[in-house]
Amino acid sequence: MTRPEPKEIFARRLTQARRMKGISLRDLAKATGDRITYNALHRYEQGVMMPGDDVLILVADALDKPLDFFFRPFSIKLERLQFRKKARLGEKSLETIREQASDYFERYLEVEQILGISSAFEDPLGDLRLGKPEDAELAAERVRANWKLGADPLPNVLETLEAHGVKVFEVEAPDSFDGFSGWADDRPVVVLAKWLDRDIPRKRFTVLHEIAHVLIHPHSDVPEADREKVCHRFAGAMLIPKEVFEADWGGRRRRVSLEELKDLKRRYGISIAAIMRRALDLGLIDPALYRRFCIIQKTKDWHHREPGEYPGIEVSSRFEQLVLRALTEEIISMSKGAALLGAPIEGLRARLSDFA
Repeated sequence: MTRPEPKEIFARRLTQARRMKGISLRDLAKATGDRITYNALHRYEQGVMMPGDDVLILVADALDKPLDFFFRPFSIKLERLQFRKKARLGEKSLETIREQASDYFERYLEVEQILGISSAFEDPLGDLRLGKPEDAELAAERVRANWKLGADPLPNVLETLEAHGVKVFEVEAPDSFDGFSGWADDRPVVVLAKWLDRDIPRKRFTVLHEIAHVLIHPHSDVPEADREKVCHRFAGAMLIPKEVFEADWGGRRRRVSLEELKDLKRRYGISIAAIMRRALDLGLIDPALYRRFCIIQKTKDWHHREPGEYPGIEVSSRFEQLVLRALTEEIISMSKGAALLGAPIEGLRARLSDFA
């Protein structure tokens, strides 16, 4: 395969950086104080010509990118993406999120390569086939068994996923966007909206729903119309395994108290709404009770703020820790570390100043 010329790489990186910032070429021209014309920027982005050093510096400053960003060869391709709530988010916003995610996962894979870390992904479902939504229970059991998670509550879902080869990126996004999942060079990836930190149980459920699309789709014979049901059920089963839930629930119930639901939420990090849905799926409540709950949920606006608290946190710092490790072991330079983290070099140097 012929390696692309520098002007081709620059052209693609210019497009990516502009989309990451969510601006047009005319906006970029204005950001340079009109010292670079729209026509010139268009020709650079088309790969027709290569800018000189002065222009490079102006473009890099306007787009808040280090100079080496524009000459870094492309190493991954995001594909087989599964978006949620796509209809409520414009294509321009989705494009910005895709480009930001692509850049992040490139940097993540690069530091793994620098450190000689294998990030190959092993499918935990093996030869399992799913023919109906109920089979999501089997999928969750297989994942928990192969990842040696036992039946205990998951203290940090993001760290659990990243420990088993799934990379997660959190992005600033409007409330109309929850996340998406897909693949980056045969490695599963999940992108989550940072606003989900306002509701940790929802964040835990969302990331498991997203990874379900990646894990289950190759194994599924379930009709496409039922795919969301499968992913929802998988997420619930990962948060509270069937046998554990049945034991805590105490058999088929005609009534359930709010305090019981709040206690399950606190212990397992799953929303009350998802708990009630799980009880319905497992046949532990009848549809009439579930419908009454949904009416109460809507009346009391629990969709936005439901009762009960979950004290856990959901964050993964693996990528940052890998970069800091490469820095402290002097495998990479300070400027390279800053470029990988997308952080100012002065702040990074201050963070490392206490290390020998």
